[in-house]
Amino acid sequence: MKNRFILKTFLLLGLTLNLQANTQLYTVDDLILISLKNAPELKISELKLAASKEEHKIAKAGYLPKVDLQANAAKIAASNVLQNSNDMLEDTLLSGTLSLKEIIYDFGKTGANSDFTQYESQSSAFSNIQKIADKKRDVKEAYYNVLKAISLINVQRENVKLNEAQLYRSQKYFKAGIRTKIDISDAKVALIKSQIDLKNAQYNLKLAYAALDKVVGFTDLEQKYHVYARRLNFNTIEQSVKEYALTLSEAITYAYENRALIKAYLSKTKSSQALVKGSSSEYYPEFSLGALYTKQQLDKYQLLQPEDRWQVGVNLNWNLYQGGASSARVQKSKLNAAATNYALRDLKLAVKQEVTSEYINVERKKDTLALSHSLLVVSSQKFDQAAKRYEHGLSDYIELQQARQDYIDAKASLVIDFYNYYIALAKLDNAVGK
Repeated sequence: MKNRFILKTFLLLGLTLNLQANTQLYTVDDLILISLKNAPELKISELKLAASKEEHKIAKAGYLPKVDLQANAAKIAASNVLQNSNDMLEDTLLSGTLSLKEIIYDFGKTGANSDFTQYESQSSAFSNIQKIADKKRDVKEAYYNVLKAISLINVQRENVKLNEAQLYRSQKYFKAGIRTKIDISDAKVALIKSQIDLKNAQYNLKLAYAALDKVVGFTDLEQKYHVYARRLNFNTIEQSVKEYALTLSEAITYAYENRALIKAYLSKTKSSQALVKGSSSEYYPEFSLGALYTKQQLDKYQLLQPEDRWQVGVNLNWNLYQGGASSARVQKSKLNAAATNYALRDLKLAVKQEVTSEYINVERKKDTLALSHSLLVVSSQKFDQAAKRYEHGLSDYIELQQARQDYIDAKASLVIDFYNYYIALAKLDNAVGK
């Protein structure tokens, strides 16, 4: 019998090691790095950022000369002018034109367009940084929810063991004539309820892993990984909770200075101002340097058409009237700039509210965690006292069962409050811009 037990133990150990060898173990930092590589929304954001940089390159090209080459070959026909004849004379025309245009001065139109695209690109960059920060927050939340589900399973397993032990004692007490049969029935009911709670906790873990898969970007049909999870030490759980490094006012100030979303809107205000400058420059002319060289060849009209021709000059291009379109564009850009400034102010108010809310939430979770730990200590003591009273016939099974359930509920609440504190901390860091 003993040898069979040892054999089963080694087989179970070997199976466990084999499963661990085939299953990847991830920490929260590992999952964050994987999510940054897998997340489609981040890929889309990166592509938009790359496109905005190319748009800025297009705008900067306005400072450089524009060179065009045009070539054509054609069959032409014309009357013979030299011989004063109306007869059509056919000929072959080969021509090529090389032209150059360089902006000399356009009253800031090219510069405004370059500034606009530059600030828009900066805004896209900060928006991308914000999306990365949001992804880190979401991964942490999903990760802590998995850890919470794992710890709750351990609590429910302890509950099942306690109820199994109580059923065994109730059966012994009944055989000894100390307790009635109703205690056995009550113990069986309590055991089944605890088994149901354990099953639900196990299903909740699967749901938590499914949520983590979505956030990280795992597309495998089967789960091929586990998260790194240490067993909670309920005696020292309060020691991991510390005061936040910033006061509320410092946190709000830090968010104003470091939150990527605010920086994105600051760049938006600068781009809207550049747009106002660019639209206002439509009232003024554009001066440019133009150069043209044409080469053409005819078989029969050589005396009528020059073979080589070049031209260099300074050009002025000035639109004098567009039916009020220029004024409308200027007014529109000013209105958009004003709206962007108000949007930035509204964003700062929203960030202030978010930081305040998350800061208060962290404080509440911290205080609740301390009280939950105290409740667990008292509930454990009460459960021990109730067990002793029951053993000595000083109380009934209902009192014992209530004390045991209070102990399990207090332990489960402490688990929930512990991981909710770290979720709240991750949200506060994100709101502040860390």
